[in-house]
Amino acid sequence: MKIGLFTDTYFPQVSGVATSIKTLRDELIAQGHQVYIFTTTDPKAKHDDEENGIYRFPSIPFVSFTDRRIAVRGAFRAIKIAEKLQLDVVHNQTEFSLGVMGKVVARHLNIPCLHTYHTMYQDYLHYIANGHILKPKDVGKLAHLYLHNISGVVAPSERVLETMRAYKVDAPIRIIPTGINLRVYGQRDSVEAKNKLRAKWGYQPDTPLLLSLSRLAFEKNIHTLIEAMPDILAKKPDAQLLIVGDGPARETLERQVRQLYLTDHIQFAGQISNDDVHHYYQMADVFVSASDSESQGLTYDEALASDLPIVVMRSVYTDELIDDPAIGVSFQKRIDLVNGVLHYLNTPRSPEEQDKRDVKLHEISAEVFAHRILKFYRDCQATMAKEQAEQQKGTFRNLFHRSRS
Repeated sequence: MKIGLFTDTYFPQVSGVATSIKTLRDELIAQGHQVYIFTTTDPKAKHDDEENGIYRFPSIPFVSFTDRRIAVRGAFRAIKIAEKLQLDVVHNQTEFSLGVMGKVVARHLNIPCLHTYHTMYQDYLHYIANGHILKPKDVGKLAHLYLHNISGVVAPSERVLETMRAYKVDAPIRIIPTGINLRVYGQRDSVEAKNKLRAKWGYQPDTPLLLSLSRLAFEKNIHTLIEAMPDILAKKPDAQLLIVGDGPARETLERQVRQLYLTDHIQFAGQISNDDVHHYYQMADVFVSASDSESQGLTYDEALASDLPIVVMRSVYTDELIDDPAIGVSFQKRIDLVNGVLHYLNTPRSPEEQDKRDVKLHEISAEVFAHRILKFYRDCQATMAKEQAEQQKGTFRNLFHRSRS
């Protein structure tokens, strides 16, 4: 198939959405399909990369969210490119500029247009005029309007599915969790490589190390992890927390660390290259997250694929993912966060636990992810062909009746 992925967010921008798109792109290509990215320009990327099937459209930083971008023009050019490529399906990854452009392209080419609903916008309204302009009910109305006449909607989790139902979306919806590229996250670094990366941050080979990896946004609740560190240190005095990522909450979080006198136990690594992410999982002992705004929890899956136990805030998604202590535990109270971390720092992992993790890894693999997406593409193609055939029959029937009358 020839597939067009339309997105406002793509590398070199770092986000869960960009990672999800790249995972899908790479796996579809590995399975023999042709995939093209239609996205925004970026100061850190060249305008187009036709050799790798990446087309960029003029854009500006998004209001109140300046590390994300929105295209300002290019629909006519996108149509011309899509015609030349002879796309079979459009798969939108955004509700904004490129998402609207994708709908226009699909309608022009008369091909299916699917959409993945990645972001729970009601969790991010404070970025726009401190939440005074848009309310959660407005998000529902806009999402319903945008998703009208979409061929199919991909919900990465049960939470997204429930949200789509609440918005009264009438398109077919399937839960298809984003997969993890096991060729990357399944590989194991040598002991020497792990220790070298640990030494870079001043850690000994046996230092108990907690890893937080996400955008440093207030809704990620990283302050909760910092608040729990004194209780962890009371039982594990040499424990360390490495916070990887960058974002608007960084300055506030750094100040919190200083105020709690935790600078000897908590470091901020800043944003790292996507190519290095799996090495950071490899060197840690426990992955921690207190975020309650995850729609698909990609970092949880990446940690699992890296053989790292997870201790994360309970949500609908974690209830699906964590079905055995071999994978991790979820928490709602600080004491449960602390006890979960201490359990994995103090308890050796058994071969039986590895078998349980392997079963879960197959479920969240990029291969399974791509197969499910492709099945949805083909079903949408079949549905469109059936509807067009019925419309054609109706047209012939009307012409016949008119000629008889």
